Amino acid sequence: MLLGLGQTAALVLFLFALTEALPGDAAVALAGEQPDPERIARIRETMGLDRSAGERLLHWTGGLLHGDLGTSLVSGRPVTAYLAGGLGPTLVLAAATLALLVPLSVGLGVLAARREGGAVDRTVSALTLAVHAVPEFALGVLLASVFGLWLGWLPPTAVGTGLTTDPAVLVLPVVVLLARPVCTISRLVRAGMIDALASPYVAQARRYGLSERRIRWTHALPGALAPAAQQLARTVDWLLSGVIVVEALFVVPGLGTVLVDAVAARDVPVIQGMAVVFGVVTVLVNTGADLVARRLAPRSEAAA
Repeated sequence: MLLGLGQTAALVLFLFALTEALPGDAAVALAGEQPDPERIARIRETMGLDRSAGERLLHWTGGLLHGDLGTSLVSGRPVTAYLAGGLGPTLVLAAATLALLVPLSVGLGVLAARREGGAVDRTVSALTLAVHAVPEFALGVLLASVFGLWLGWLPPTAVGTGLTTDPAVLVLPVVVLLARPVCTISRLVRAGMIDALASPYVAQARRYGLSERRIRWTHALPGALAPAAQQLARTVDWLLSGVIVVEALFVVPGLGTVLVDAVAARDVPVIQGMAVVFGVVTVLVNTGADLVARRLAPRSEAAA
């Protein structure tokens, strides 16, 4: 947890340094193709560019500690308002994806590990490897073209409708978001299950006469979930940080779309604020995953 605090502080310093290292004058870039000197002066004052780097860093970090992520240079709205507006659709997508991801990944991993090297194991391994090799944007374009435009079974984009009012809009984005994480986590569960089923504590459980079903789900699976839990944390971070490609492809007004719009408008405070939030989410989620992995992993002192 102390390391997480250090990582967060390093993240803030790194983002500030990256902003300072941007080539050219940010105020001139934001002023447009024919900048007015008065407009440039106002932008420099708004961004604090008329102050020293140390003063700007202290002012920015002080605002972060009080929950102030800054103000948009384009609209004048607080950055937190942008986050609040894009968080809902991203959370809906993330929740729907996680609700399917966990049971599918665990089920496929356990199924493949039951008979290592068997027909089911080889089939699941081949399919997961093949699906994982397909990039999200290619899979999304393919699914939207086939099921949205050609067959007309599902809406190809979220334009003109809401994620909660028309659940069919969620199907294609969720399938694309599920494809690669299911492959990765199921393979980790499979590898962990194979190791766990060959461990001494599972052999001892068999000597006690426990059923294979109970051994598999009660004794072997918790130990096999330790590495998968850490990968799941990275997936949660990936989802909550706004899956830019998927949200842009299906026109979902989530955090990814907000970030893309901010980059296009050169709205530096919005980009900085969202980057800080994404970084803090990454640190928190991965710290939680480390604690869960420590809780699930077999204790070496207990085995001794």
